[in-house]
Amino acid sequence: MYEHFFQCPYCWEEISMLLDPSVSATYVEDCEVCCNPIEVMARFESGELSEFSAQDIEQ
Repeated sequence: MYEHFFQCPYCWEEISMLLDPSVSATYVEDCEVCCNPIEVMARFESGELSEFSAQDIEQ
């Protein structure tokens, strides 16, 4: 597993997520601080994180 730190797009707190380098995907996960849904996109190449984004979900 790969731990990645980033800022929540809602509350701006630094949070972390565990990412699986064997899976490149886009999914929704709630912020551990403010509980708002974050759209997370993680792409891996050769086991290394090559692209990451965390966006708010437009209502």
